[in-house]
Amino acid sequence: MIELSSVSKIYSGRRAVDNVTFTVNRGEFCVLVGPSGCGKSTTLRMINRLVNVDQGRILIDNEDISKKSPEILRRSIGYAIQSIGLFPHWTVERNIATVPQLLKWPRDRIRDRVTELLVLLNLDPKIFRTKYPGQLSGGQQQRVGVARALAAKPEVLLMDEPFGAHDPITRDSLQVEMSRIHKNTGTTVVFVTHDMEEALKMATRIAVMESGRILQYAPPIDILRNPTHDFIKEFVGRSDFGLKLLTVQKVRDRLRLNEYVSGEPIAPDMPLREALSLMILQNRDSLPVKGENPNVTGVIRLVDMIGL
Repeated sequence: MIELSSVSKIYSGRRAVDNVTFTVNRGEFCVLVGPSGCGKSTTLRMINRLVNVDQGRILIDNEDISKKSPEILRRSIGYAIQSIGLFPHWTVERNIATVPQLLKWPRDRIRDRVTELLVLLNLDPKIFRTKYPGQLSGGQQQRVGVARALAAKPEVLLMDEPFGAHDPITRDSLQVEMSRIHKNTGTTVVFVTHDMEEALKMATRIAVMESGRILQYAPPIDILRNPTHDFIKEFVGRSDFGLKLLTVQKVRDRLRLNEYVSGEPIAPDMPLREALSLMILQNRDSLPVKGENPNVTGVIRLVDMIGL
């Protein structure tokens, strides 16, 4: 879907991005993570030509992006950033409809798409359609920003530290919403963050960057269990390594099928870390699990989570 081949970006003789190569398959949630100044945002911005490549090439669906005009390219790629950038004097509906209007979608189709996205992002269309950005909370504004990025049904969504300015509760809520949206839409996402916890929670594949290079590109569980550099071990964090493993594994991974205990069942796709938290709050050593498929119904037990 997205292929970066030996891509570099040079500023004043310094390689901000240095010979980066990786592929994001269709439908993946790829997270670029690393410390400030490591080149992750520059790498992201080269995918939609906000920054031009100095060396190497980038393909989307086997087409070299340098062969397309930046304006046409960006209309086919959703883009969401930390500052959101909503137009303050436009309603929520008009903000979301920005790209569909540029693409000259029929009015009814635009209205239906706005309604669909507001519902998807848990914003009641009757309440929020006619509001202005200044009337929304920070979390609501960010949801509208995501809706705008998704409005034209792009196959690729780029997100540059979109939740970094929010408080922990709002940020956690936005992460959950984004993971749900990704699951429902199948959009290919490239997401930038400096927060390894956020990367582990959301990614299907993580690229750990340092000094313009990718040190490791792998699924979250591999980053945790088989880090390839000492830098990655330190960046992941040694002290709560076990809790991070619980973050990337799901209840279904430790489920005891065809066993039963009383109580409110949890979902099989709940992270083990959340299940552990519920056990502590409820003073229990097991929880019932119920999925839509009866073949993933059973019990998760504390002893099974400890035996990672």
